[in-house]
Amino acid sequence: MAETLPVTSVWLTCQIPARDQRRGRYVRETSRHPAKMLPHLAAHAISSYSAPGDVVFDPMCGCGTTLVEAMHLGRQGIGIDIEPRYTALAEANVALAASQGAAGTATVFTGDATGLLDLVPASAVGRVSLVLTSPPYGRGTHGLVQTTSTGVRKRNHLYGDRERGNLAYAGWSRLLDGFAAILAASYQLLRPGGTVVITSRPVRRQRDDLIDLPGELLAVAQSAGLVPVERTAAMLAAVRDGQIVHRANMFGLLAVRRARDEGIPVHLVAHEDVLVLRRR
Repeated sequence: MAETLPVTSVWLTCQIPARDQRRGRYVRETSRHPAKMLPHLAAHAISSYSAPGDVVFDPMCGCGTTLVEAMHLGRQGIGIDIEPRYTALAEANVALAASQGAAGTATVFTGDATGLLDLVPASAVGRVSLVLTSPPYGRGTHGLVQTTSTGVRKRNHLYGDRERGNLAYAGWSRLLDGFAAILAASYQLLRPGGTVVITSRPVRRQRDDLIDLPGELLAVAQSAGLVPVERTAAMLAAVRDGQIVHRANMFGLLAVRRARDEGIPVHLVAHEDVLVLRRR
């Protein structure tokens, strides 16, 4: 059973909207990725748990947020994603960071991270200081909302190709098994004392079926031999004069209102859980 860790800090990672965090720092097409990590969250984790010149690794790098922020902080990034369209996007963002004078470098690989040791250079084994990543939340993603003449529709909200083996479509049991394999391989990349930071949030399959994904991931990480050292909260909302100002989209607001109308005490998600673990 996973160890319960106290929340030891709060990261104020969304005091400006996510789009403003990315504006000018990422290519415009980055909006096509359905579940982007907040740049300020990534930057805070990288600054806190690595040093300039260190190697930072993201086995599910998506559009490359971890890599871009690592580069701007003078680290060396390595990223993997199973979807070629997203690794192309990550490469475009890495190229933009380099053109802006980022002190670090980054390399992106396309492939299934459950076999990551066959993808990354052998020279990376035992050299990674920080693994920073977030798993897919099943089919639940951010996406973009667009108003049309016939109503409102959501776009850019699918992870990618079901047939490619994307864990987003694998079901919860296989998703956790796949993440366990990724963490076990990542463990071999870590230097002794290296850190793993995982961001996630609870997920609802149905309005009254809440999955404690952070707790499940903590158990998986411990089974891979990682030692939990901290659990913190990264804000997805702004804090103004002691009050939380949510940044939920219309779909999130509607889901909460409908659930409450049905007597289910659902709340807007205002933070992500951050799990911090170390290799012995």
